[in-house]
Amino acid sequence: MIDKVLGVILGGGQGSRLSPLTQTRSKPAVPIAGKYRLVDIPISNCLNSGIHRMFVLTQFNSASLNKHIKNTYHFSHFSKAFVDILAAEQTVENAGWFQGTADAVRQCMHHIVNHEFDYILILSGDQLYQMDFQEMIKAHIEKEAEISIATIPVNAKDATDFGILKTNEENMITSFIEKPKMGLEDWVSDTGAEMQAEGRNFLASMGIYVFNRDFLIRILNENPEEKDFGKEILPRAIESNRVLSYQYEGYWTDIGNISSFFDANLGLTDDIPKFNMFDSTHAIFTRARMLPPSKISGTTMNKTVIAEGCIIHASKVEHAVLGIRSRIGKGTVITNAYIMGSDRYQNLEEIQAETDAGRPLIGIGDRCFINNAIVDKNCCIGNDVKINGGSHLQDGDFGFYAVKDGIVVVKKSAIVANGTEI
Repeated sequence: MIDKVLGVILGGGQGSRLSPLTQTRSKPAVPIAGKYRLVDIPISNCLNSGIHRMFVLTQFNSASLNKHIKNTYHFSHFSKAFVDILAAEQTVENAGWFQGTADAVRQCMHHIVNHEFDYILILSGDQLYQMDFQEMIKAHIEKEAEISIATIPVNAKDATDFGILKTNEENMITSFIEKPKMGLEDWVSDTGAEMQAEGRNFLASMGIYVFNRDFLIRILNENPEEKDFGKEILPRAIESNRVLSYQYEGYWTDIGNISSFFDANLGLTDDIPKFNMFDSTHAIFTRARMLPPSKISGTTMNKTVIAEGCIIHASKVEHAVLGIRSRIGKGTVITNAYIMGSDRYQNLEEIQAETDAGRPLIGIGDRCFINNAIVDKNCCIGNDVKINGGSHLQDGDFGFYAVKDGIVVVKKSAIVANGTEI
């Protein structure tokens, strides 16, 4: 069964809501949990589910994503497994960019159909969850569905941000509405006693789809003007085809904006996080960097996740994620922050030259205070820098940093002078 499934991961659009993290990289390439990329999540879910053939469709700022996938996902020469990039390309038939999720799959279909498969699993590249797709594929086949949509129960507050649907007694979807703003009471579903006890009475689409091969090819060819699955293809298919709702009740979050990205990362520091990185049956795969272990001197730490290769001399780190190769100076206090780390170490000669010139080194200097902030990769933050995010700050773009929902985001490779205060 599972060897008849092909995975397609959508690289997403411009990702403007996640800016400035997406100014130089696509959304799926954004670092998460200190050592992974967002795209590692759907790829790992596929590998853990026995799906070993995947395409990643890319378009915006795709260089770093392409590099990560090329350096990470290597399989035996005797295996049929692959994770391949399909970038937007001009052809005789189409000279434009991808115009939506369905259009992206349509434009790449001439590459996809060269492979043998009966079912195609379409995933988003910017969600955080751990899911066994085998169960979803099994339900799809048993129910003789033409399309299956993974759904998750949500409460009334969240329902307005998702596509909400209703089902019949067979769990076949009978109606669908995109981001309802009123009349929510008409969309209440029987989500089960446990979900209803939590006030999660609405079924939301997770943007995870299973299509029968021939049905997908036909529906894309018949309706070339329809560019998006969620807004156009699926609502019309529900009227005349068997579209199954596969209800998932585990942890799932859509990394749509800076605050959800920030909360998802800091949530990993909980004693029992909702997203379990320590579950060997749902391992997260990423690039093997062969970094040294982290070194910590004189630091008080609490609720902190630390990646490999860090050199920490801070006085206190609390409720924080420290990414690969993070360097933090003496006397520094970091709270409620995601420090992404850096792509390389500076050697002794570089350190001496930068110090002599009075320039900050890669990492965070001495006697700094950083709170409610995201520090992107390769930043050079000097000594005595104070960054204190919160509701008192006005949202906006301010050169080397931006503020979103009170969270200060120091941009990639920014140089922050000694004594700077935000």
